[in-house]
Amino acid sequence: MKAEGPELPTLRSILWRIFLNEDVNFLVTNRIPRRLATLAMGRFARVESPTLARLSIAVWSLFADDLRLEEAKESTFPSLHACFVRELREGARPIDRDTGVLVSPCDAVVGAFGRVEGTRVFQAKGFPYTLSDFFGDEDLVERHRDGLYVTLRLKSNMYHRFHAPDDAFVESVRYVSGDTWNVNPVALARVEKLFCKNERAIVELRLGEGSSLSLAAVASILVGSVRVHAARRTFDLRYRGPHRVDCGGVHVRRGQELGYFESGSTIVLFARGPFEFARGLRTGATIRVGEALLRRRS
Repeated sequence: MKAEGPELPTLRSILWRIFLNEDVNFLVTNRIPRRLATLAMGRFARVESPTLARLSIAVWSLFADDLRLEEAKESTFPSLHACFVRELREGARPIDRDTGVLVSPCDAVVGAFGRVEGTRVFQAKGFPYTLSDFFGDEDLVERHRDGLYVTLRLKSNMYHRFHAPDDAFVESVRYVSGDTWNVNPVALARVEKLFCKNERAIVELRLGEGSSLSLAAVASILVGSVRVHAARRTFDLRYRGPHRVDCGGVHVRRGQELGYFESGSTIVLFARGPFEFARGLRTGATIRVGEALLRRRS
C-alpha cells in the first residue's frame, strides 16, 4: 500500500492565503483609486448577461468563504448585481419571537460593541471617534449619548439585505458623503476615525416606547450604493439630493426588510433606552438576521 503524502494545496486555498490575507487585502484595496474602482464595479455588476454572471460568480466563489447561494429565492441571476442583492427563500431567516429582544438587522460578523462613553465610540481597540464626527447632526448625538453601539460587518459572501430590529417607525434617512475605504479589521486598526471618513446612510428609527434606534449603513470599497426603501431612493457616490430625507414615520414590523447594500459592508447600530446586549454576544462571532442582538431590561 502506498503511503499517503501531505495533501497538496488547491488553487482556491492558494488564492485564499494570498488575496484574502487581510494585510494584503488592506494594501491592495487602499492603494488604488477607490472612488473610480467603486463606480467601475457598480457598472460591471449591472451588465445583464447570464453567461457573464455565471462566470463572475464562479470567480467570486474562489475567493468567497462559504457563498451559500442555495438559500436564495432564485437559482440563476441575470447579472452579478442581482446575485449581490439576492433575496432569500421564505423561512431562511426565522425571526426571534421573544418580544423582549431586538434582533440583528443583518447577517454579519460582530465587531466592536459596548456603551457609548458620553459621545465617544470605539471602531477598534484604541481607535475612538465621536458621535458628532459620525452623525454630523447634534440632534442624533443627543439621542444616542451614553447609549449602546455595535458594529456589524457584512462580508462579501453574506446576504446583503438589512431588516428592522423591532417594530418601529422610520423617521428619516441622513446621507453623509464620504470616501470608500476598506472596512476590514486591519483597516479599522490602522485608519483613525475610519467610519467617519466613509460614505454612509443613517436610518433613524423611533420605537414605540420612545427609545431611539439608528442603523448607519457604512459603504466600503466596491460598495458605494445603499438602497433604503422608506426613503424611496438609492444613496451612492453619484447622489446629489438632500442630506436628510424625511420618511414620514413609515411603520415597519420586526424583521421587515429596510433596504440593501450592493455588496458587503458594515452597519453600526446605535440604541438608547432600557437595553442590554443579548447574552453570549461576542466579537468575531457570526450573527444572522432575526437572532437576538439586544434585550430589554426587565
